[in-house]
Amino acid sequence: MAWDAADCVVQTKNLKKTYRTRRGRQVAVDSLNFQVPAGGVHGFLGPNGSGKTTTIRMLLGLIRPDSGEMSLYGKPVPRHLPEIIGRVGAIVENPKFQPNFSARKNLQLLAAGIGADRKIVDQVLEDVGLADRAGDRFRGFSLGMKQRLAVAATMLKEPDLLIFDEPTNGLDPAGIREIRDTMRGLGELGKTVLVSSHILAEVEQVADTVSIIGRGRLLASGTVSEIIGTKLSMTTHVGVENRDLARRILAQAGFVVRRDGDGLAVEGEPDGAKITKILADAGHYVHELTPVKAGLESVFLELTAGEGPGTSAHRMADTEGGEA
Repeated sequence: MAWDAADCVVQTKNLKKTYRTRRGRQVAVDSLNFQVPAGGVHGFLGPNGSGKTTTIRMLLGLIRPDSGEMSLYGKPVPRHLPEIIGRVGAIVENPKFQPNFSARKNLQLLAAGIGADRKIVDQVLEDVGLADRAGDRFRGFSLGMKQRLAVAATMLKEPDLLIFDEPTNGLDPAGIREIRDTMRGLGELGKTVLVSSHILAEVEQVADTVSIIGRGRLLASGTVSEIIGTKLSMTTHVGVENRDLARRILAQAGFVVRRDGDGLAVEGEPDGAKITKILADAGHYVHELTPVKAGLESVFLELTAGEGPGTSAHRMADTEGGEA
């Protein structure tokens, strides 16, 4: 899906970046056309080494592309980055805080360093849900709380766009939920949140729109419901006594069938009555017939199959760093 350029805060056109490695030149980002619409949370997904971190670093002026165009709020970057950097907050690496200082004191020092009004400190602590822990020392914070404080730090200059690269790495389920709620809250405040993540179930719960890339190329983009609804055929779970024989019968009838737990998964047929009739005509009676709603993880795995190593959603920690 292509959004109206006037409604996008991030755009790239034919963006390309290669690195020299011991094995020769490696393409990290390959003619990437990528857009982030204004407002809400945009998930940026891709397998290990797909180019997510490299793209983010280029947008922030940390590395330069080989070719192509990039813009933030319609301004070409990195050339015009100084003009708009005040509208952008980002967490690309773990920020450093003073362990013996309170959350409020840490943010007050940062605010003074960037010339921000100290009055905003309490507001950003409220926005990320740390107002009641503002006086506690940083060293006593959980990982989730530390990450939320990092989010608060990016908000001191009141940015319109927040960019988070794998913000839930290393967090336990409680910490992941905290960050998810924080991102959703920022989207509801009218901010645009670009989040790179490998935890697809979490992205599905929080994102309004997503882009999926593989080997540095855009594979799909749109709202979460559009991606789920159009990129994966419908699957129906079928429970039947003689699974293997039923599988052969359905396959002979032209269905795509695979084993699914103690039953079968029939793909591409939304009408369960057809499945039931074919099996019943052959003397096999269905005791379970359940449409399976496609999830973002299923769509992701289908789109990125063969697009790089580690395509399993549970092994996708993005290790691009400065190499891919």
